[in-house]
Amino acid sequence: MLRHRLTDEQWTLITDLFPPPKRMGRPRRDPREIVDGILWILNTGSPWRDLPAELPPKSTIWRYFDRWNDDGTLQAVLDRLQHHVKIDAELWCVDGTVVRAAKCAAGGGKRGIRMNRATTRSAAAAAV
Repeated sequence: MLRHRLTDEQWTLITDLFPPPKRMGRPRRDPREIVDGILWILNTGSPWRDLPAELPPKSTIWRYFDRWNDDGTLQAVLDRLQHHVKIDAELWCVDGTVVRAAKCAAGGGKRGIRMNRATTRSAAAAAV
């Protein structure tokens, strides 16, 4: 059993956003599986290639993710679920990850770089 799946109650809130299956032609994938796959990726932050085997293939989930993102379906899903769960609109996307930068990126300098003594002395004298 996978985590990050929608509950039955949550699914009933958004089920009408997806068109009913066509009567003719190749059967479509279950939209609930696609939504579960998208949520799994978004919740775990894993690469697409690490999708669990219980979900549809990564290419299928990516195709629907891209299509639903373009046509606004994902935004509608998010709006309905946020309204139901009553998440604060200002804080729902806070990210706790930290990206460390090299010491030199913050102005710390690198080893082996020679400092111009005249510039260093004049800056020190100006500070006094």
